[in-house]
Amino acid sequence: MTRPTATAGSEHPPVVLCAGGHDPCGGAGLLADAEAVRAAGGHALGLVTCLTNQDSRGLRGLYPQAPARFEEQWRTLTADSAVGAIKIGLIGTASLAHTVARLIGERADRPIVLDPVLATGAGDPVADRALIETLQRELIGATTLITPNWPEARTLADAATPDGCASRLLASGCRWVLITGTHADGPEVINRLYGCDGHRQSWAWPRLPGEYHGSGCTLASAIAARLAAGQELVDAVAEAQAYTWQTLARARRTGRGQLTPNRLFALDPPRAEAI
Repeated sequence: MTRPTATAGSEHPPVVLCAGGHDPCGGAGLLADAEAVRAAGGHALGLVTCLTNQDSRGLRGLYPQAPARFEEQWRTLTADSAVGAIKIGLIGTASLAHTVARLIGERADRPIVLDPVLATGAGDPVADRALIETLQRELIGATTLITPNWPEARTLADAATPDGCASRLLASGCRWVLITGTHADGPEVINRLYGCDGHRQSWAWPRLPGEYHGSGCTLASAIAARLAAGQELVDAVAEAQAYTWQTLARARRTGRGQLTPNRLFALDPPRAEAI
């Protein structure tokens, strides 16, 4: 199957299958995925893994979907649309992670981007030990790219340095690892990309002063959309980081807690000047 390529006004935009949680406040989860994919010229299919009760201040409840129902919806969508890439976010349970791993194994010809959500942006845990072990044993090795932040990388790889974590994650079978530095200290955010072929690359971004809800979802979905359009992975990662930084620099207050990235800033209509 030929992967679609984005063109201006295209009737066939690149399609990204996004599997993740529904965040009703719109900061993270599938709503964030859809906006980031749309901003890149793609079309997002939204497949719910979990409903959540949360707002910009934190998580109050997590309600995972039954694996059989999730699989039924996955097969319906993939039979109908030419999926160019798959982005996996919040999963919720080990049984659902097992189902996801089996299903993406059937789509090995497509880029798979895994954002291993182990906690919300406010620090609320959303993964138990059984889910973490299933990610380690079954899912990470089936992905093209995994995009953990530094705490997630340490949890998944049990190493003391980014290099050590990346080495262990690559050894599990994934082809690329992007470890983000948003949780570290310092005036810059350092993001580090590692490839199974020995590729190493880092980017330094000025650290913004606010706290943001959904930055990880934004970055992973922006990468997936670019991969679906046929971009090379390193280029997709570089462009998606620049885009994500701009969404955070333009973030808006939509609630009483963390700021919401402005993922559609480039699509905002121009404002008329008074005369």
